[in-house]
Amino acid sequence: QVQLQESGPGLVNPSQTLSLTCTVSGGSITTNYYYWSWIRQPPGKGLEWIGYIAYSGSTYYSPSLKSRTSISRDTSKNQFTLQLTSVTPEDSAVYYCARERRGDESAIEYWGKGTLVTVAS
Repeated sequence: QVQLQESGPGLVNPSQTLSLTCTVSGGSITTNYYYWSWIRQPPGKGLEWIGYIAYSGSTYYSPSLKSRTSISRDTSKNQFTLQLTSVTPEDSAVYYCARERRGDESAIEYWGKGTLVTVAS
């Protein structure tokens, strides 16, 4: 069974960088053809897809967040990381890492339990 676990600081100061790590067990982040994603949910709002790093290492980000987002990976640790720069209180949310499949069939297959990140105001 694939399991994902988010980790990182729960409080970030405005204008600083939010950095979270997802540790994956039970499956390799390089396995064809999976995509490793970050998704967030601000308080009282819906889910917002942030971006992914693919099995190949390629990345793609939501256009609304692209300028501030970077997703990277460490294959030796089977981890991938989210960095979101210049944060404001609007970036406060529960952040999830997840595994997706894409193509003719697209779905979120596995989720981490999420971690709450608050940007100080």
